[in-house]
Amino acid sequence: MKNIFSKSTLWFLGSAFLIYAVLQILVSAEILNSFWNTIIRIGGVMAIVSIGLNLIYGFNGQFSLGQWGFYAIGAYAAADVTYRWQINKSADGMVVLALATLLSGFAILWLRKRLSTVRGLDPLSAFTIYLAVTIILSALAWWLGTLISPTVTNGLNLLPAAVAMQIVFVSGVVFGAVVAAEISFLFGLPILSLGSDYFGIATLGFSIIIKILLDNSDTLLGFQEMKGARGMVGIPKETSLFWVFIFLVLVVVITRNLLRSSYGRAVISVREDEIAAKAMGIDIAEYKILAFVLGSFFAGLAGGLYAHINGFLHPNTFNFIKSFDPMIIIVFGGLGSISGTVFAAFAWALILEGVLRLFLPQGFETWRFVVYPILLLITMLLRPKGIFGDYEIPFLRQVLPKIRKTSETKGTDSPLEAHP
Repeated sequence: MKNIFSKSTLWFLGSAFLIYAVLQILVSAEILNSFWNTIIRIGGVMAIVSIGLNLIYGFNGQFSLGQWGFYAIGAYAAADVTYRWQINKSADGMVVLALATLLSGFAILWLRKRLSTVRGLDPLSAFTIYLAVTIILSALAWWLGTLISPTVTNGLNLLPAAVAMQIVFVSGVVFGAVVAAEISFLFGLPILSLGSDYFGIATLGFSIIIKILLDNSDTLLGFQEMKGARGMVGIPKETSLFWVFIFLVLVVVITRNLLRSSYGRAVISVREDEIAAKAMGIDIAEYKILAFVLGSFFAGLAGGLYAHINGFLHPNTFNFIKSFDPMIIIVFGGLGSISGTVFAAFAWALILEGVLRLFLPQGFETWRFVVYPILLLITMLLRPKGIFGDYEIPFLRQVLPKIRKTSETKGTDSPLEAHP
């Protein structure tokens, strides 16, 4: 109870709600127009996806360029759910996605316990088993979903339209994030054993594959509503400032609590020295998977929120050049700093997406690809640890446990006094 209502916790929650209230008042009073409202929401979304990458790279030490691919998966998965409800008046997308993620998730957890006892099972063989089971269960989820969907649709139609839309929206965002996490688990099995540089190349290849699949989503994958390279339209604009604020606070709190736990200390130990961590009995592969899956979950969550800001998705938004955006943000803010990541994400949105587009001459925003490397060079030379470095606000700062006195020394002031 003391930790829950500590001074730093109350300060953090109070400050967060105060900032949200001020922004909401400014938006309601139209002091902040729709353009700046959108920029602020994009900043919150970028903070979420960048915290996920910081968990993978900044805290676990795995150089990943695949964050944008999982961002795209979450975006399209969530958009497909809300599109089917908005346009087709059907909950089949939500039901099938929920069943597929739940069945696959339970199967992955069950198989992980069983396969961990099998000696000599290589990662590729384990990947094949997981993939086969996931495909079978996804097909089963589709069949069951077609049977259950009419009942769920009728139940949602009994609710007020606005309430039903919010239920479908939140379900799409959350289950889209779970899809991204499960795919990251399957993808991570065979490649997490690679060295950091090779791992980065493999994840970059994954992002390119996802982009190609989205270009052909209407023909190759069979999702006609996604319209492939033409772009997906008709997505309801449900991502409000409230939802961005709620999900950002949840992501920050989850990350903070993880890093303060024994799991978090193990995750960080892998970054510091894999050999020493392994010598201490830490399962390196287990904690690499943990960081990678949770970071990808955050990316999928951010993608789902982004899809419902402008109501339009295009595969070019998720090309490999854009995949460097969260990497740039965490380098600017500081590797291993949650505070720096959030600050840099909003600065990135307000300056590069807002000021460059609004106040500078038309066409100048294309100079961002010149501004990015210049800023990176300056940061590397003057501030190698980023703007915030290792600094965290009190709520996020790691508090080391106090040294306890042993029973032998409790009654003495010093060893010299105990033994004159």
